Amino acid sequence: MVQVAIMGYGTIGSGVAEILAQNAEQITNGCGQDVALKYVLDLRDFPGSPVEDKIVHDFSVIEKDPEVSVVVETMGGLNPAYPFVKASLLAGKHVVTYNKALVAAYGTELLAIAKEKNVNFFFEASVGGGIPIIRPLYRCLKGEKILEITGILNGTTNFILTKMDKEGASFEAVLKEAQDLGYAERNPEADVEGYDTCRKIAILTAMATGKEVNYEDISTEGITKITDVDFKYADKLGTSVKLFGTSRMDGAEVHAWVAPVMIGKDHPLYAVNDVFNGILVKGNMLGTSMFYGSGAGKLPTASAVIADIMEAVENADHNVPLGWTSERLTIADQKTSVHRYFVRVEGSGEELEQKAAAAFGGAEVVKLDSLTDEFALLTGEMSEAAYAECAAAFEKTAKIRQRIRAEF
Repeated sequence: MVQVAIMGYGTIGSGVAEILAQNAEQITNGCGQDVALKYVLDLRDFPGSPVEDKIVHDFSVIEKDPEVSVVVETMGGLNPAYPFVKASLLAGKHVVTYNKALVAAYGTELLAIAKEKNVNFFFEASVGGGIPIIRPLYRCLKGEKILEITGILNGTTNFILTKMDKEGASFEAVLKEAQDLGYAERNPEADVEGYDTCRKIAILTAMATGKEVNYEDISTEGITKITDVDFKYADKLGTSVKLFGTSRMDGAEVHAWVAPVMIGKDHPLYAVNDVFNGILVKGNMLGTSMFYGSGAGKLPTASAVIADIMEAVENADHNVPLGWTSERLTIADQKTSVHRYFVRVEGSGEELEQKAAAAFGGAEVVKLDSLTDEFALLTGEMSEAAYAECAAAFEKTAKIRQRIRAEF
C-alpha cells in the first residue's frame, strides 16, 4: 500500500482527497496497488469532515514518516510551499503539485533535487488545470520539435472576454460578475494583468525547449484596457479578442509573450469560450494539435493531480526524465516580434483617415456607423519596434486610443 500526504486542504486539496476516496478502485487498478491518504497538513481542524482523523499541523510529521512516499502540495503560493516541497524531495519522497507559481519560480531546482534523490517532481495540473498538457509534451510529443505553443490559459480572463464579446458589457461590469460567481478573486490582478498566464507559458516554454525560462523575461500585457468598443469593431470584422500566452521557437530565437490578440473565426482557439482553456501546440512533424477542457476547478484540477500521484506510484523506484536543465533560455526582445495591429484613432474625416493609413504603411481603414469621433486601422505585418516608431510619429497628428495585436 502507498501512503500519501496532502499539504493544504483547500479547494484542490479537498478535491484530491475526494477522488482518492471515490475512485479508489480505479486508482488501485491503474497503479497495481492501493493508494491511501495518511495525513492532511493544515492549520485548521475540519471537525466532522472525512479527513478529521488525518489532520496534522506540523510538517515534520510528514517529513519524518518513512511510510509516506508521495506528498501532494495544494497550498499554493511560495511560502511555506517551497521549503516544504524541497524538504519532502530531500527526504526521498515523490512530490506532486498544481502550484504554477512554485514551478515557475523554483522548478529548475526542484527537478534537479528530484533527479539527485531518484524520486519525482510532477506538476501536470500547474498548467491547464484538468487539461493534459505537461505529460503529452514529455511523452506523446517527445519526438517532435515544438515550433509554437499558444494558449488561452486563464479561465477568469476568458470568461470576462467572452461575456464582453457576447453581451457587449464593459470590463468593469463583467469583472464584478466574475467575482460574484467565484471565478475571479477579490484582488484579480494575477488574472487580469496576465501574470497567471505568464507563469504558465513560461512552464510550457521550458518543457518545449528543455531550458530554464525566467517568467520575468516574458513581455506581459493583461486585459484591463480592452473595452466594449473594441468588441464592436471585432463584431464587424468577424473576429474576437482572446488573452494568449504564446511561445514561438523560430530557429535559434524564441519569442514569448502574453497579450490580448484579435483573431478570426478560422483560428482554432476562436471557439474556446467562458471559463474553458485551450492550448494549441505545433510540432515540425505532427503539425497543429489542440488541447481543450476545464482549465481550473476543484475536481478537474484534482483529477490531474491524481494522475500524477499514480505516475509517481508506477515509477516509485526511479526518476522519470522530464522538465528542463539549468541552462537559461534567452527570450528574444519583444521589439523584434512581428504582428498585425488593430489601431483605434481619435478623430474623423477622409483626410485624417488617409494620413493614418499612410502612416502605418497603407493600413486598411475600418469604420463603425455608430461612432463618429473615431475610426480604426488594420495594419500589415510589422515588428513591434516598427509599430512603435510609426505610432510615435503619427501621434504628433492625432491620438491613438487603442492598439491590439491581430492574427487574422
